[in-house]
Amino acid sequence: MSEPVLSLDAVEKCYNRGLPGEVSVLRGASLSVAPGEVVALVAPSGAGKSTLLHIAGLLDTPDSGAVRIAGADMTGQSDRRRTAARRADIGFVYQFHHLLPEFTALENILLPQLAAGTPRAAAEARAMDLLTRVGIAPRAGHRPAALSGGEQQRVAFCRALANRPRLLLADEPTGNLDPGTSDTVFGALMELVRETGLAALIATHNLDLAARMDRTLHLETGRLV
Repeated sequence: MSEPVLSLDAVEKCYNRGLPGEVSVLRGASLSVAPGEVVALVAPSGAGKSTLLHIAGLLDTPDSGAVRIAGADMTGQSDRRRTAARRADIGFVYQFHHLLPEFTALENILLPQLAAGTPRAAAEARAMDLLTRVGIAPRAGHRPAALSGGEQQRVAFCRALANRPRLLLADEPTGNLDPGTSDTVFGALMELVRETGLAALIATHNLDLAARMDRTLHLETGRLV
């Protein structure tokens, strides 16, 4: 069996520890996501799913427990080591696309590749291939303001996958879209994930979308079930 791309082991996270406003968000949360597996994370607002995703993506640190990316224990690693792992292995997609408004769709996908040292010609080819896969190659030269919400989010997916990460983390990636557009955009995301074989953990309120993934984890009172 393939080694998990993402593994959380008994992760704990508490805010304002020891103070009157102490909030225990994660209480021994454990999970693993294998290569090629798409896992839904379902939780009510405020239950801690964004915190869990930030810890999984090495943007935050747990109070206790272990976080492993592709078998490497990232617990207690330096900021530099964690940043390097994020750049090499993890792609992020959020509810809002966060595209750079002064750059075209193509350029938004080019930038992370150029920052990673990819030659420009190869980066452009990769960007156009991704845009073609999600059906918006003709919009490559448009800036975000000239794109629809669904097109913007598809560009965000392409940007997240530009550097060929092993793990995709998505926080309500279609939550800002109408139901019809959400279904289309989610379908494009699933096709990209399936074609590339990466592991994906996708937080969503949409139970219909969750049902299209390989399995669903529910975050309840700080624990994953």
